[in-house]
Amino acid sequence: MAEVRTIGSLPVPNVQALAGTCNGSDEQIPVRYIRTEASYEEVISNYHGDMEIPIIDLNKLLSPQSSEEECLINRGVPEEVIENFRSSIVDFFNLPLDTKKEYSQLPNSLEGYGQTFVFSEDQKLDWGDMLYLQVHPTDSRDLRFWPTHPASFRQSLDAYLSETKSLALCLFEFMAKAVGAEPESLLGIFEEQPRGIRMNYYPPCRQANKVIGLSPHTDVVGLTLLLQVNNVQGLQIKRDGKWFSVDALNGALIFNIGDTLEIMTKNKLCPYLSKHQKTVLASFFYVFCKAYFCCAFVLI
Repeated sequence: MAEVRTIGSLPVPNVQALAGTCNGSDEQIPVRYIRTEASYEEVISNYHGDMEIPIIDLNKLLSPQSSEEECLINRGVPEEVIENFRSSIVDFFNLPLDTKKEYSQLPNSLEGYGQTFVFSEDQKLDWGDMLYLQVHPTDSRDLRFWPTHPASFRQSLDAYLSETKSLALCLFEFMAKAVGAEPESLLGIFEEQPRGIRMNYYPPCRQANKVIGLSPHTDVVGLTLLLQVNNVQGLQIKRDGKWFSVDALNGALIFNIGDTLEIMTKNKLCPYLSKHQKTVLASFFYVFCKAYFCCAFVLI
């Protein structure tokens, strides 16, 4: 039987451990993970034209000659920072379960290693594990949940957070200009708001068309930055009532408008409904940073 951990008052199976026990039969995937909508909802890929995700070249955006060009390339985050952080996250999720459990969530807390938003015994569960950390302000950090294994984890995370904060503030500035607001007003609201980072791991599943890694949702925050670090497709967005698969551009970050920013701009900036669904037998990771912006990290 798979290892069980506690989130709040509810025991929830560790998906990585559960995946290791499943041999592909229906009976061995617990019914709480079976999502009927995963197999019948159409997902569109290979789309073009107006349905393509806009690409922002940060170098051009910062240039006086830039034109209005939401995938983000030439993002200004050093590749070494990305690679070091990616390696640290992969190494963490590859640790023995007992070692990862040293950073498990405490009752009634989302911070730490576990799963999120498990409220009832009847609730359908996502096929994924995660590590969530509060990162700003710095005095809000609870280092009990910050892994010391691998040894590089904390240093690589700090470097990643520093770089993505600068990037996010730059995006807030340009979005303010786009809706006719003073950049200082938006920066003043978001710059010192709480920020968190969520690292999701979706283990392999032999019946990937029956499970969902992360249920359909919008982000309640101001802005989410998402980094996908391999080429296994998992992210989907909903537009005009249809689901579209999102293939991350190599070397790009994906940014998503959150509900908070939609409200503040009176619907001038709007979020998409998104989910993470596994359609292949493979594992992948996502990292989200939210701040009332958020940094996300994806590993596939």
